[in-house]
Amino acid sequence: MQKPRVEIVIPGYNEQAVLEKSVLALREFLVANFPYSWQITIADNASLDHTWEITQYLQETYPEVKAIHLDRKGRGRALRQAWMSSDAEVVSYMDVDLSTGLESFWPLVDSIISGEYEVATGSRLAKGAKVTRQWKRELTSRGYNLLIKLLFFHNFSDAQCGFKACRAETARQLLPMIENYEWFFDTELLLLAEHNHLPIFEVPVRWVEDLDSRVKIVKTALEDLKGLWRVRKEFWRGEGRLVQSKGQEQVAAQPSEPKALAN
Repeated sequence: MQKPRVEIVIPGYNEQAVLEKSVLALREFLVANFPYSWQITIADNASLDHTWEITQYLQETYPEVKAIHLDRKGRGRALRQAWMSSDAEVVSYMDVDLSTGLESFWPLVDSIISGEYEVATGSRLAKGAKVTRQWKRELTSRGYNLLIKLLFFHNFSDAQCGFKACRAETARQLLPMIENYEWFFDTELLLLAEHNHLPIFEVPVRWVEDLDSRVKIVKTALEDLKGLWRVRKEFWRGEGRLVQSKGQEQVAAQPSEPKALAN
């Protein structure tokens, strides 16, 4: 295969019910609509059901699909391994339930390939987003993002949307600094990117809640709160900065507010 310009990682844990259907839907969309070379990587992080068997079948059947197996759980852990070993120019990921509308994937990736942005993220809270979810999840999400704003005065609007992309070279510099291997991974990635003045692009997305989500709200909320306080203290201590390698320019650009795609 041609070297992929874009790698789409789908982390999965016990997703035998939806994995094949989602991967085939994504593949069909990319074949019909995506202008760049691409590869789908399924990262099975220690599933206890038949997710790994289905992942292997998809790899054997479709040359554009790659399988990775991890012995330990953690969405952040799966993304870290897949992104660090990628030979693509742009690394990305989306949740296996495809809650985010695929029509937003092209502008997400194109913002990075154009050379204008280093990190791109979907947003369910930006102007133009269309979201369908229960009021409890909506309230929790808005409260969490407000708390981040109060602690960091950041510019991105939605830290946890499972729909992100990053220049591969930039990802390889940021990932070693990310300590969380679970759900807080998304927030920490964006906070580190903004802390280093990397330009972030936001895409308002169409998003429908998956009622069979594997996210445990209380456990995840506690993890997020601990993570936010840890990162806040690290930034106060002057940590979290990209180190300029000898003979190389630092990736960090000038401070820039994330630009949202017009609806």
